[in-house]
Amino acid sequence: MLKERLNEVEARIEAACRRAGRRREEVTLIAVSKTKPKEVLQEAYDLGVRVFGENKVQELTEKYDALPEDIHWHMIGHLQTNKVKYIIDKVDLIHSVDSVRLAEAIEKEAAKRERTVNILVEVNVAEEESKFGIRMEEVIPFLEKIAVYSHIHVCGLMTIAPFVENPEENRSIFQNLHKLSVDIARKNIDNVNVNILSMGMTNDYEVAIEEGATMVRVGTGIFGARDYMISG
Repeated sequence: MLKERLNEVEARIEAACRRAGRRREEVTLIAVSKTKPKEVLQEAYDLGVRVFGENKVQELTEKYDALPEDIHWHMIGHLQTNKVKYIIDKVDLIHSVDSVRLAEAIEKEAAKRERTVNILVEVNVAEEESKFGIRMEEVIPFLEKIAVYSHIHVCGLMTIAPFVENPEENRSIFQNLHKLSVDIARKNIDNVNVNILSMGMTNDYEVAIEEGATMVRVGTGIFGARDYMISG
């Protein structure tokens, strides 16, 4: 089943890229593997998946230690400042930076290890009360504050769109994030790049790709419904 689901997601990504006049290589598929056991991740790995996204620090570190070394791990969930030290040297990209305090914690830990950490700024485009992320109008001032940190490299933006039955309802969310990235690029802020747009999940990733997503985060579409019995 996993192989069939993965093939279907891949076919849909390719079709969305064609519709948008984009190359398939422009979009990175992140397999969202939260709550999934290591054996399932290994199966996905054997089918060619190399980029996995996790929501919880403990789950990510356990899987990191148990699975092949050439996996690219992404932290896509809310990250507490006191947990930064556990993943700082394990992840390729942190998607969910949404406060100066968190950026400071990442800077401090990265400096200790003499490395630069790639991050995305999480933007709450839809302004949902239940979601993390900073508001659209706060993003540029926020970037100007954290651009001074020499051990952080801002690579782009991330958003979690509302869960909707009709993915077309989220098109404007993705358009707005893309527009914001263009505005940021024009500012030429030192140490800030907006090449990455992490947006789109299982129910709306095709629309996100049409609107410029360079990373899509697909869990259920690849692994099936989540099993919440597995603790992280």
